[in-house]
This record gives sequence, C-alpha cells and structure tokens, in this order.
Amino acid sequence: MSLQSDISIECELWSKLADLDALVERALEAARLEAGKTLFNGAEVSLLFCDDGRIQELNRDWRSQDKPTNVLSFPAAPADRLASAPLLGDIAIAFETVTKEARDEDKTLSDHTSHMIVHGFLHLLGYDHENEVEAEEMEDLERRALARLGIADPYAASDLVNGKKAS
Repeated sequence: MSLQSDISIECELWSKLADLDALVERALEAARLEAGKTLFNGAEVSLLFCDDGRIQELNRDWRSQDKPTNVLSFPAAPADRLASAPLLGDIAIAFETVTKEARDEDKTLSDHTSHMIVHGFLHLLGYDHENEVEAEEMEDLERRALARLGIADPYAASDLVNGKKAS
C-alpha cells in the first residue's frame, strides 16, 4: 500500500528541519500502520508548512477561531470511504507555534513536527478528541505511531483532555 504526500512550504523557516520530505513520509507511514485502516492505494495527503499568520487565516476562515494553532486538518473523505478515496485531505502546520511548543515542552523540532503530522493525519482518517474516550483512543494511536519513530510519549507529563499538567 502506498501513500503519496504533496508538500508545500510557504514559510522558509521550515528549512531549519533537515530532510522534511523524509520526516513527513516516516510520520505518515507510522500513523497509517498504527491506525490499521484500509486506504486507497496511492492515496494522497497534502501538507502545508506555513507560518502563524497563514494558519490563523485558515483557522479563522474554516473554524471561526481567529488565532494561530499548531496543526489543522481538512479531511477530504468520510472515514467510511477511505478505501476508495484518492485524496485523504490537507494538513497545515505552523512554524512559530510548533517551535514554541517544542521549546516549552523540551522536545526537538523534528520530534514535535512528527507528532503534529501524525496527529493531523489521524484526523484525516476520522479520529478526533472531542471527548475523553475519543481523546484516549487518538492519543494511544499517536503514542504508538511515535514509538515506531523512536519518539517519546508526548503526553507523558500532561492531561490534554482536561488541559492540566499531571503532577
């Protein structure tokens, strides 16, 4: 099963990450394997690596939230039709927000970007975190996908459902 990615880099600051194409490919594949969903052979995912200004526009226009965020996902197919969908959707990732989060959480930019790709891709596959049960399922898939990449559990020190740090 092959997965195709179409990468657009709008913000030159992303050049700080060596071999972004390979990072994207590894993160998407790890998430695909952990999700275990049947996908259209050659299905495409589009990724936009942008800045906070651009993601704020997208967030405002599509989610009515006029603020930057780390990652946005725009599914192109319903979760029950992924096996016949040649286009899975779009993921946008903001440099400044992801960099600040990585620094604040003592993570490498590469590891945190991989996490954002995995997170965004799982949204394209129909996963969400609107309630505690959904969040636990999605976070478990993220942990397993990131473990495949040798990346530590991003949720080890936090409780994201309640927005509080664990003590």
